[in-house]
Amino acid sequence: MAEVAFSLCVYLGSRPGNRPLFAEAAQQVGRWIGEHQGQLVYGGGNSGLMGVLAQATRAAGGRVVGVIPQALVNKELANHACDELHIVATMHERKAMMAERSDAFLALPGGIGTLEELFEIWTWRQLGYHDKPVGVLDAGGYYAKMLAFLQQAVDDGLMSDWQMRLVRTGSDPARLLQELVQEAGLPGPSGQLRSVI
Repeated sequence: MAEVAFSLCVYLGSRPGNRPLFAEAAQQVGRWIGEHQGQLVYGGGNSGLMGVLAQATRAAGGRVVGVIPQALVNKELANHACDELHIVATMHERKAMMAERSDAFLALPGGIGTLEELFEIWTWRQLGYHDKPVGVLDAGGYYAKMLAFLQQAVDDGLMSDWQMRLVRTGSDPARLLQELVQEAGLPGPSGQLRSVI
């Protein structure tokens, strides 16, 4: 296996969405990963923003690791062009493997699956199951209302400021990616997360 500088897990939609800037953001992220000798870890799909991201990463020279449950292989059109494609039995296996193979996590625009993955990995960090950086790319203001709602939860005393600080947010892909990789340093992937599943 070729040596990689870092391994980044990206959560994003299996649909393209209605705004071209979502695909542009996925392309920018994939290109950045490839140009910086990185490895993408993602949900293994070939459709929507997932496919755009994987293709951009490979085109820029990055490695692509896809992890997809058997039940979604046909629905999300598994990307057999991945450098590694892992077909697993359950969503729990998928998320655990993605977490173990990654040094940092980034959410791009997506639906409830993307949100569920983001909130789970954020919760795991809060609980101390890992201390890997987590980021949210607010492409075109997609996450602005969600972030405002979460700040409302802080204001209402149901969350704390320190929980919000566990996630980096930004609208500039290159800057946010650089921050995540710098915060991660160069740790090897940890198997610690397996114990929470």
